Amino acid sequence: MASFPPRVNEKEIVRSRTIGELLAPAAPFDKKCGHENWTVAFAPDGSYFAWSQGHRTVKLVPWSRCLKNFLLDGTKNVTNSSNSRLSRQNSDGVSKNRPCEHVIDCGDIVWSLAFGSSVPEKQSRCVNIEWHRFKFGQDQLLLATGLSNGRIKIWDVYTGKLLLNLMDHTDVVRDLTFAPDGSLILVSASRDKTLRVWDLKDDGNMMKVLRGHQNWVYSCSFSPDSSMLCSVGASKAVFLWNMDKYTMIRKLEGHHNDVVACEFSPDGALLATASHDTRVYVWDPHTGSILMEFGIVRFWRIDEDFPVQVATLSNGLCCAFSTDGSVLAAGTSDGSVYFWPTPKHVPSLQHLCRMSVRRVMSTWEVQKLPLPPKLVDFLCYQM
Repeated sequence: MASFPPRVNEKEIVRSRTIGELLAPAAPFDKKCGHENWTVAFAPDGSYFAWSQGHRTVKLVPWSRCLKNFLLDGTKNVTNSSNSRLSRQNSDGVSKNRPCEHVIDCGDIVWSLAFGSSVPEKQSRCVNIEWHRFKFGQDQLLLATGLSNGRIKIWDVYTGKLLLNLMDHTDVVRDLTFAPDGSLILVSASRDKTLRVWDLKDDGNMMKVLRGHQNWVYSCSFSPDSSMLCSVGASKAVFLWNMDKYTMIRKLEGHHNDVVACEFSPDGALLATASHDTRVYVWDPHTGSILMEFGIVRFWRIDEDFPVQVATLSNGLCCAFSTDGSVLAAGTSDGSVYFWPTPKHVPSLQHLCRMSVRRVMSTWEVQKLPLPPKLVDFLCYQM
C-alpha cells in the first residue's frame, strides 16, 4: 500500500460509494468454464456497456438504460442481469437508434473485450483488395472478444451476430485494442508472447506479428492519435511500438514484477502502467522517464501526491472508465460489475493548457518552442 505525505491523514480521504451493480445470472452453468469477469468495456460513442459474465458469455447493455437504473445521488441500486428492468425493455428490435440488449455465447472463456467503430473513408493499411465480405458504414459498431483458445470473434453490436472468427494465436488472447482513428485496425495481446495486428476492413486479414516479449503479454493500448502502441507483460516488460513502421521504439524500465495494464492519457502525453508490484507508474512516453508513482485501487489526480477518493472492492479483476469519464466500472471474480462516480473537480489552468498543447505536440516539440523556459516547464509534465 502507498504511504502518504505527513500532511495527509489517510482516514480523512473520501470513501467512494457505488452507484449501481450488475449481477451475474444465478442460473447453473458448466463449472469447468469459470465465472470470473475478466474484462469490461464501454463503446466509443457511449451507447453500450459490455462485460464478460463468465461461463463463455458476454452481456451487451445499452449504457443510457443502465444509467437510468442507477441512483446517481450516491446510493446503490442492484440490477440482476438475468431478470432486470433492462431485459424487460428489450422489445425495441435491432434499431440502431434504440439499442437493445444481447447475451452472446462466445463458445469459450472470454478474457478480453474491445469496441471498434468505423470511419468509411479510412483506407485499409493492408493490400488493396477490391472485393470484401463486409462493407462497414459510418455507424458500424463492432465488439471483439478474445478467447481462451486463442481465437478472436468479431460481433455486430446492434444485432449480436458473429461476423468474423480470427484464428492465429496459439494461447489465451489476454487483451484487445482498436486504433482510435476509425480504421478498424485491431491489435491483440496473447499469452503466446506475441501481438498481432488485424485489418477488419480487409475481412480480418492478419497484417503483422509484433515480437519482442519473452513471456506472456497481458495488455496493449493505442495512443490517441493511433501512431504508438504500448504493450506490457510478464518479466517487467513495458514496450512502445511505432504503428506506422511496426517497429519497437523503446523498452521502459522501472517495474519490479509483471506489468498487467497500460493506458495513454487523452492528450497522448502520459502513459500509465500497473504492475503486480502494486505500483502504478506514469511515464512520459516520448522520453521514457517516470513522472509519478502511485499505489493502486484509488482515484488519483495527476497534480496531487495522494488519492482523491478510495473505493472498497473485493476480488476485483478489471476496470474501465465510461466514455465521458464520469463512471468507473469494475468486474469481479463472481462475474458481477460495480460502478462508482468519478470524483468531480475544476481542472487547473495549467492542466487545460497542457491538454490543449500536448494533443498535437510531443515532449520534444514543446521543449523546442521559442518560449521562456518557465513557460515551457508550465506546459510539460514534470517529475
